[in-house]
Amino acid sequence: MLKRTPLFTAHQKLGGKLVEFGGWEMPVQYTSITDEHLAVRKAAGIFDISHMGEVTVSGAGAAEFLNSVLTNDIRKLAPGEGQYTLMCNERGGVIDDLYAYRLSGEVYFLVINASRIEPDVAWLQAQAAHFPRRNELRLTDASHNYAAVAVQGPRVREFIETCIPGDSSSAMRVGRVTELKKNQVAGFHFEQGGVLVSRTGYTGEDGFEIVGSDEAIRHVWDALLTAGHAFGIKPCGLGARDTLRTEVCYPLYGHELDEETTPIEAGLGFFVALDKGEFNGRSVLAEQKANGTKKKLVAFKMTGKSAPPRPHYPIWANGANVGVVTSGTQSPSLGIGIGMGYVPPELAKSDTKIGIEIRGKYAPAVVVPKPIYRKP
Repeated sequence: MLKRTPLFTAHQKLGGKLVEFGGWEMPVQYTSITDEHLAVRKAAGIFDISHMGEVTVSGAGAAEFLNSVLTNDIRKLAPGEGQYTLMCNERGGVIDDLYAYRLSGEVYFLVINASRIEPDVAWLQAQAAHFPRRNELRLTDASHNYAAVAVQGPRVREFIETCIPGDSSSAMRVGRVTELKKNQVAGFHFEQGGVLVSRTGYTGEDGFEIVGSDEAIRHVWDALLTAGHAFGIKPCGLGARDTLRTEVCYPLYGHELDEETTPIEAGLGFFVALDKGEFNGRSVLAEQKANGTKKKLVAFKMTGKSAPPRPHYPIWANGANVGVVTSGTQSPSLGIGIGMGYVPPELAKSDTKIGIEIRGKYAPAVVVPKPIYRKP
């Protein structure tokens, strides 16, 4: 039985085409992927992200525990700040990529991928059981308590205060929601309750992610669609979410990241704090950073006319199959086929000519710097 978010009825009313995604019934599109994608790049789009998981970690031992299981350095966060980070196994393979927020002195809030809620929570609980200060640690899977939306695009800041007015009540103290800076989070009063708002997103555009109770998020969704109407807001599905994140080379778990792939191979070394002390997978990641890896994640553009590249398509160079496409699509912003994939390090330099095998035929492509799409 597929799970449904609190916005399921809203998606039906708006004509969303619903598909299975990570055990959830989610909208893939409403009008068209291109239409929704371009709305986010030029104006505003709103996404249901209620399928994402939430874990709270609190107590005097919380920071030390998180620094032992996550790659980034949690000590860098003041209350009201967040960071992108990864959770690795002992081999350095990625169990999940996530956002970690510090809400107050000893309270942390993790936002994890929908398809990874059960494995993540099981892994964290297993690690907590062996943590020397486990009596000073509280770990809670709070996923069932929260729903969430992402509102993304250059015009969002023009209308979000209509829906979430006033100053913050917790975490980062700001006079209004648009004063939040990138990766900051704050609690705001909303109707009879409250919501958590972070200035984050998965599109490469400015925007906000809002977390709250099922009832609050149903009201937030309606309020943002109403307030944003004059600014060109559109409800957006998983299709546009995928094309947007591929253009800016944001990884997706199960595509660029998995338990056999390390953050160093994925080009995410910036989010690995080797200088903070011991953490899961550190020795492998330190060795790879020092001596290199056997594969590297690259971005590419198609250079001729072809069908779009898709995940699992073979990558060719010098007459040999050298790698595989992890994400591939037609870029609505650029009007060409684009993608990411793993190749040997010697083929990872920009301007390297490669080929993508599309339906049994060789289609020329070229390795390009990340992100593939840059704002004009």
